[in-house]
Amino acid sequence: MSRAASHDYGPRDIAPGSEPEAALSVHTLTSAAKDLIEGAFPPLWVRGEVTNFKKHRNGHWYFSLRDAQAQVNCVIWSSATRRIPAAPDEGMQVIALGQMTVWPVRGDLQFSVRQLEAEGDGLWRKALEQARLRLERDGLLAAERKRRLPAFPRRIAVITSPDGAALHDIITVTRGRSADVELVVVPAKVQGDGAPESLMAALDRVARWGKADLVIIGRGGGSREDLWAFNDERLARALAACPLPTISAVGHEVDISLCDLVADLRAATPSAAAELAVPSRRELIARVDALGKRLASAAVRREERAAASLVQVRKRLALMATRVVDRRRARIETLAGQLQALSPLATLARGFAVARGADGATLNRREQFAPGAPFELWLQDGIVDATVQGARPLPDGMAPGTSEHGTSEHG
Repeated sequence: MSRAASHDYGPRDIAPGSEPEAALSVHTLTSAAKDLIEGAFPPLWVRGEVTNFKKHRNGHWYFSLRDAQAQVNCVIWSSATRRIPAAPDEGMQVIALGQMTVWPVRGDLQFSVRQLEAEGDGLWRKALEQARLRLERDGLLAAERKRRLPAFPRRIAVITSPDGAALHDIITVTRGRSADVELVVVPAKVQGDGAPESLMAALDRVARWGKADLVIIGRGGGSREDLWAFNDERLARALAACPLPTISAVGHEVDISLCDLVADLRAATPSAAAELAVPSRRELIARVDALGKRLASAAVRREERAAASLVQVRKRLALMATRVVDRRRARIETLAGQLQALSPLATLARGFAVARGADGATLNRREQFAPGAPFELWLQDGIVDATVQGARPLPDGMAPGTSEHGTSEHG
């Protein structure tokens, strides 16, 4: 059948875009290309080097992945960036999970990335280090900010999953160490989307309640992704702001989280957290006994030292008293000698006599002796009653105040 004949019998089927009257719009073309590309390529992991990385103000990330032979433009929509720990660095080797697509608005072929991982743990390590530096800059990692745990807590708030092994371990260790400590479980999501918010809400409830003596926050071991909620900077700041002393017990001994760094005390495991928080009754009894023995021994030693010190003090006092008595005796003897030298009796003992009138006054000048007047003459061994027969001056050269030549010093 000819072409003209077929036209005579009915309308002819025209493929879209095959003739001018069936031309496609640009949007239809790029949308069709998008459907075709996405249908031909399921989500794939692609390895390459990051180049030309840019953050748009709307939150999207744009960059290229390249190798030695080719490169492809990539985009990470803002909704997907929240699941990536940190933005990649220029030149970083990464693997990306995404799908080839076409952006209909501009007809650009691009790789829409959903997940991004650096070689090893580069992005996770970068995000953790950046958050740690910010916390350190604000003083939240300083040792002097850390508080001491209560020695004998009565009530402990435990923030963790009520279904996890961590809670079972904490309960078991606590009951084995002391039956008097009350555990209050504050349930929270510990991994996955919404875990940081759930843990922060639990901390807020404990703070507003205000009746716990101590807070333990944590979970058992898991993969890096499982533990990542405890590396959330917002949660770390909320934990640092908690008004109660805190213990962080996240994962196993080798796992270190931001919560571990800002908490007042870091426990290697949830079981270790219970051991650090709850004093053992048996250990306390043994410690009290040991302290009692030390106190008794110290009292005995103190008594012995005091007795020995008292003996030494007694000896020193006796020696000092003897020295004081000797010094005072010598002083008294010196004064006695001086007094003896000045005593009138000593003068009398040297052959002198003292004349005293009837009134008891000492007569020491010639004009005091009137002829016929009575007086007493005091000698070394007695008193002689006498009467004045006469009085005369001393011979020349013997009067007081004269020189050895018999001349007065006053001329």
